[in-house]
This record gives sequence, C-alpha cells and structure tokens, in this order.
Amino acid sequence: MNGSSIDLEQKQREEARWRILRVLDAGRPIAVSENIVWRVLHDVRLPMSITGVRREFDYLRNLGLIEVENELSETWFAKLTARGVDVVEYTLDAPPGVARPRRYW
Repeated sequence: MNGSSIDLEQKQREEARWRILRVLDAGRPIAVSENIVWRVLHDVRLPMSITGVRREFDYLRNLGLIEVENELSETWFAKLTARGVDVVEYTLDAPPGVARPRRYW
C-alpha cells in the first residue's frame, strides 16, 4: 500500500471512532449493540466489518471513553463513560485518534 491509502484508512478509522461515540451518545443511557453501530457506519459510507467495530470499541475503551459489555457473548454492546460524554459534549478535548469536528457554536 502507498502512503495516501494508509492516510485515508487512518482518517476513516478516526472518523468512525467519532461516529461510534455519537451513536453511543444517542443511545444513552442504554448500551448500544455493535450491529446498530455497524449499520450506522455503513449508512454514512464508512465501510467496516463487525470485527472492525470491535477493534474500534477496544481502542475507545482503552482511551476510557466507552465501556464494553457482553464480550464473551455473540453480540457486543457499548456505552459511553462520563469521560466519553464530556468528549461528545465538547467539555473535554478529543484525544488524538478521534476525528471530532471543530465546535462552531
């Protein structure tokens, strides 16, 4: 792969992470299934497999932004932590690796 395709893939992952946070925020306080997250990503043209969604769940969990439930079952569920809510609501800076748009208000 050349550098530009790697950059595009990284940008897509970073945007997907932001979209995941937004989906989980919309589902609060109930945990959201990986299938719903996958469907939203698919609908906004961010191609990702269920395995890819799980990989991004793991990344966001390691940042302390989400909690993952039912990892030992067939379907994973995730919900925002308080820190994740703060990132979505722009009260905390977004960490590197999450492509949150600039705040315009």
